[in-house]
Amino acid sequence: MKSAYARRRVIALLMSVIVAGYIFLVQQTANVPSSVLSSELEQQYFGELSAIEVLNSLEVKGRAPKTNYSRSQFGDGWSKVGGCDTRNVILARDLTETVIDDRCRVLVGVLNDPYTGVAIKFSRGATTSDDVQIDHVVALSDAWQKGAQQISYEKRISFSNDPLNLLAVSGSANQQKGDGDAATWLPSNRGFRCQYVARQVAVKHKYSLWITQAEKVAISNVLKAC
Repeated sequence: MKSAYARRRVIALLMSVIVAGYIFLVQQTANVPSSVLSSELEQQYFGELSAIEVLNSLEVKGRAPKTNYSRSQFGDGWSKVGGCDTRNVILARDLTETVIDDRCRVLVGVLNDPYTGVAIKFSRGATTSDDVQIDHVVALSDAWQKGAQQISYEKRISFSNDPLNLLAVSGSANQQKGDGDAATWLPSNRGFRCQYVARQVAVKHKYSLWITQAEKVAISNVLKAC
């Protein structure tokens, strides 16, 4: 029994190392706990430009029709890299005190939820996994109506699995957000709003998506207060 337990521990440790290695590759999108949009964060997202400058470079126009939108337009669920699916990679990145099994699944952990500011104890299970969900910071439906229809299917899969556009968050907050943009929804945790809208700007710039005028005003108002 001891040897079997030891083997499981070694396997779990190895899987943790593999996941950690992959997470290192996506650290460009790591959460920064600062309550303001720091110069380091701006450089991380935008290089030498400011968030406001990149925001002002985005095309402004109305939403396109939602015609033909479906989740499958952005791929068949989460992608996998080295046997680790995107959901579990983001859970491993954003949660602390994690336990990861030999199938690369995060079993337990603690999320300091960026959207509400509340600590959530995560436990994988049929009735508990949804307590923590992976949010597309720029929602898939929102992207579809603002330029994603015009990019390739392969690029839409990349968009859907891009760590820059993904955060582990409170399931209830994610449901409240739905497919809203910054003009219709912002995190209740005001200390995270600067980072939240900065990510949206970075994602829309990266994938050549546009914004509405109301969205631009809302994002600009947040960034001016950062």
